[in-house]
Amino acid sequence: MSSATSALRAAFTTKLWLTVLIALALGALLGLVAPDTGAAMQPLGDGFISLIRMLVGPVIFCTIVTGIASAGALAGMGRVGVKALVYFEIITTIALVMGLVVMDVLRPGDGVHADPDAIKLTGKAGEYAAEGQHQHWYDFLVNIIPESVVSAFVDGNVLQILLVSVLFAIALKMMGDRGAPIARGVERVGEAVFGIVRLIMYLAPIGAFGAMAYTTGKFGTKTLTSLGTFVGLFWATGIVFCLLVLGVVARLCGIRIIPLYRYFKDELLITLGTANYEAVMPQLIEKLEKLGCPRPIVGLVVPSGYAFNSDGVCLYMGFAGLYIAQAFDISMSFWQQLGLLAVFLITSKGGAGIAGAGFVLLAASLSTTGVIPIAGIMLIFGVDRFLSMMRGIVSLCGQMLASIVVSKWEGVFDRDRARLVLAGGVPADAPAPADPVPAPAGGKA
Repeated sequence: MSSATSALRAAFTTKLWLTVLIALALGALLGLVAPDTGAAMQPLGDGFISLIRMLVGPVIFCTIVTGIASAGALAGMGRVGVKALVYFEIITTIALVMGLVVMDVLRPGDGVHADPDAIKLTGKAGEYAAEGQHQHWYDFLVNIIPESVVSAFVDGNVLQILLVSVLFAIALKMMGDRGAPIARGVERVGEAVFGIVRLIMYLAPIGAFGAMAYTTGKFGTKTLTSLGTFVGLFWATGIVFCLLVLGVVARLCGIRIIPLYRYFKDELLITLGTANYEAVMPQLIEKLEKLGCPRPIVGLVVPSGYAFNSDGVCLYMGFAGLYIAQAFDISMSFWQQLGLLAVFLITSKGGAGIAGAGFVLLAASLSTTGVIPIAGIMLIFGVDRFLSMMRGIVSLCGQMLASIVVSKWEGVFDRDRARLVLAGGVPADAPAPADPVPAPAGGKA
């Protein structure tokens, strides 16, 4: 009995990735064999995501406050924030350009010859379109200010939580020694919150099973086949982006991309099953610290990355925008596509915490351009669930590297520790380095 208990415990701790993988396979099988039963499993996946989402606000708050409070000068954290935003903008631009180029070259939408007047926005797609039409390019800047401190956490708006957390952390820092006890208290609360996360992770296989069973049961293979080329091309491009583009970034930081993905295999599989990469934010923060990224940097870069570094959403918007244009036989010039790129770069920011963020942001972008009919989102709505899986994977992979890049840029990334951890070794010091952010040495990374 004791050996069986030990094996079961290991399956949900050291071998969680294997348990999740089996759960995904069983969920897909159930959805294909018994579609109605599979679709009825939706509450299992939604419930798991809700459990994690309820902790996203406290995780962001505790991580940012603890990180800034334990850092050196506030100017150092400001420098880290600027470097993070520069990296976010560069990598999301590459994702957008890559999506547009692939669609221009392969043109999977040609031959559809859809009529925009014959398409009606109905159901959930209509709701997303209506929400998108009421958004403007500047909304993510205006909406960063919450109605109250509490409402930011109630609504789960990542941008608003970021603002409140940073302001609170700066205020604590300005208090000097008087703010130290409060910072230590927030750190203890953060440890408790991460403890809750570890408990919830025991339910990850159940959540992944329910989400995958729902996906295959609800949409099956018929919907996927109807737009198979588009979906397959998006998945292939996403994989190439993660291996090639992010692989180059990883090499510049002195590590290899495949071992990094292996290290985060639990999080990748959970994202694949739930199509939601926000669900793994707490584990991502913990693992990046163990990998050799200082806590102050991780605490600032990861939460802000969820709002500004959605590589998967950017790749998706380039793909979906041109696919709809091609399906409607709309020929877009180079300058029109450049304008589309500029709109996408702005509207893709700040989607974290919005249900169906990729779809809503796409609708908002199309309504802004006035070139591509917004009704075209109905052409891809049926396969959006399959697209959202890869959207989440690509965005998560970008999140893995962001803290590493900024730490390397600051000259505080422990590359030897990272290589040891990625090779399966255990560092001599269990806690991750939490050194203050130093001034750049000679201006070099």
